[in-house]
Amino acid sequence: MHERLQAALDALAQGDWQGAHDIAQDDPSPEGAWMHAHLHRLEGDEGNAAYWYRRAGRDPFPGTPEEEAAALREATGGGI
Repeated sequence: MHERLQAALDALAQGDWQGAHDIAQDDPSPEGAWMHAHLHRLEGDEGNAAYWYRRAGRDPFPGTPEEEAAALREATGGGI
């Protein structure tokens, strides 16, 4: 379980992009890289997001940002 990444998702849901980014930046796991990619996707920085998707070992998420957040929550042990 990735409690810190769950906290990042919670921070993001509360509008704290920077707090979520700080958490993701400190997480060396593939899921942390995916979270980092998601955050840069949300800010519209597709190049940076693409870098972090590669670091996560995954293709860019094909669905909506909301669907990606739900997938991240599930992947980090939080369920949907």
